[in-house]
Amino acid sequence: MKCRVTAMVLGCVLFLAWPSSATIRYRISVAHPERHFFSVTMDIPQAPSDLVVEMPAWNALYQIRDFAYRVQDVEAARLSNGNSAQPLSVTKLTKDSWEINSLAHGLPDNGPAKHPAPSATAGILELRYRIYWDDPGPFNSQVNSHHAFVNFAELLFYIPEHRSEDTRVEFNDLPMSWKMAAVLPTGDARNSLVAQSYDALVDAPVELGEFKEVGFAQSGAHYRIAVDGNVDVDITSLTDGLKRIVKYETGLMGGAPFREYLFFIHIGRYMEVGGGGMEHANCTAISAATTKGALEVAAHEFFHVWNVKRIRPQTLEPVDYSREQYTRALWFAEGVTSTYGSYALLRSGISTRGEFYADLAEQINELQSRPARLWQSVEQSSLDAWLEKYDFYSRPDISISYYNKGQILGDLLDLTIRDETDNRRSLDDVLRRMSAEYALRGKFYDDSMGVRRVAEEVAGRDLGEFFSRNVAGVAELPFDKLLAVAGLELRDTTESSLDFGFEMIRGSDGLATASEVAPGGPAEAVGLAEGDVLVTLNGQPFPQSFSHWTRDHRDNGQPVQLLTERDGVRKQFELIPALRDDSHYEIVEMAGATKRQVRIREGWLQGTNDGPTH
Repeated sequence: MKCRVTAMVLGCVLFLAWPSSATIRYRISVAHPERHFFSVTMDIPQAPSDLVVEMPAWNALYQIRDFAYRVQDVEAARLSNGNSAQPLSVTKLTKDSWEINSLAHGLPDNGPAKHPAPSATAGILELRYRIYWDDPGPFNSQVNSHHAFVNFAELLFYIPEHRSEDTRVEFNDLPMSWKMAAVLPTGDARNSLVAQSYDALVDAPVELGEFKEVGFAQSGAHYRIAVDGNVDVDITSLTDGLKRIVKYETGLMGGAPFREYLFFIHIGRYMEVGGGGMEHANCTAISAATTKGALEVAAHEFFHVWNVKRIRPQTLEPVDYSREQYTRALWFAEGVTSTYGSYALLRSGISTRGEFYADLAEQINELQSRPARLWQSVEQSSLDAWLEKYDFYSRPDISISYYNKGQILGDLLDLTIRDETDNRRSLDDVLRRMSAEYALRGKFYDDSMGVRRVAEEVAGRDLGEFFSRNVAGVAELPFDKLLAVAGLELRDTTESSLDFGFEMIRGSDGLATASEVAPGGPAEAVGLAEGDVLVTLNGQPFPQSFSHWTRDHRDNGQPVQLLTERDGVRKQFELIPALRDDSHYEIVEMAGATKRQVRIREGWLQGTNDGPTH
């Protein structure tokens, strides 16, 4: 049991003193949504005389984000006899924990406080605070005049010793035209929800607003789609695509492990800060620019129903909201989920064979363009996920992505198993067996070793070399060898381009700025620094696509004139770019592929085996 600072002994006593039947109730007001504040009231029945509450330090992303810095105006009172309220003192213990005790505000200072022995007290302890959120989902929370999207872990305090107990949430002061979409059961009150635990509550976000909603039934489960955005959305195409994804993935995994599932789709409105998706046990939240983009994200996120939410590494259990949770398995949990996202798009008919090849080639191109692949393994990349919030960490010479290399490894492991079993087994069998051995038994796997053990059972041979070299190690991946198993060839079409020694990023204000200034490169040599505003290039406004400009001028190695601005001061540089070779890959089918190669290739692309599955 985790207890904090001065509450170390106290919290453990409270666990025994507080009746387990006590249900915590949250009331969330969204009055004046244009001010971007959620006003929260937390009612704690039969609470002890002294209590510690906490705010999660992280949720959704593998990043410590310290939601507590958004909290304001924390107050507490003891309610009794229906209407009388006794003010309680609130003392902040750490950056994300508070102690509430029975000493009233304004009492004279008579020396150190003497807390009474903890015991259940009649009445309700009422905790009130405000919290500011106006960041688009799916990883954040937001309230504005248009809508509200709520990730509960980013809004609600919790009591560490009572996370497993029932909770109730009620939304108040909603605009008359707003409605609610949620996967949790509804409570007795209007706009209220119930959850079996705090953990279940924070794994079920809520959309409030004037969204569109449609639904469909498939394979014994019901699916809802709540769509919000500021662009025209082809609901028919979106629904058809989601049906295809759901049909393929539930068919692959032997059915849906739920009776209802909800897709939250945010399209268009939120893309100024980027898109993405966030998985939950029985729902997913997706932000995308287009309907097609939403389907591409959904193919990945829906497969998380199994891989991550139910097939789960032991290192992520139980969740600890107060600190980082390190795991070496994100290459499988996230990367191989991306493998199945690409499989779902292809095998359901949403994308073509050519698009599948192009995506895999692009993933290979991304990995090979990062020098860090030669020293950072995909396991270490998984372990270092908590560093991703730092821009410097994303540099190609500093890190690789466990999403990127993990997706490639999923394809290569699949081809390895098909080769070893003459296409009688595949990666599909690995996922199904892990579901049977872990998810359905309430067990968790031992990071990469757990994956390796099941893969070896399926393949019928030792895969130590594959895992030691490619997962734990930093050897160059055997693309040619394993793609040839399926009669495929990886072609390297190298092109020359100008290397200025920096990258360009464009902010929401439209300004182009320098980033990733390479040590010893042409830009650093003349004094350019990260963050410098790029005003003109050869007397013309800095190009919208710097990468296209460098490719179009790759035969011109002449000096260029660069006008920049730093701290309001403009400066002219003459920069002499270098030439560099950029590798670009494409995957093509061999003209003289053998019957075996073609058989494996078609099985891989279509998701079929030549033997019984186990």
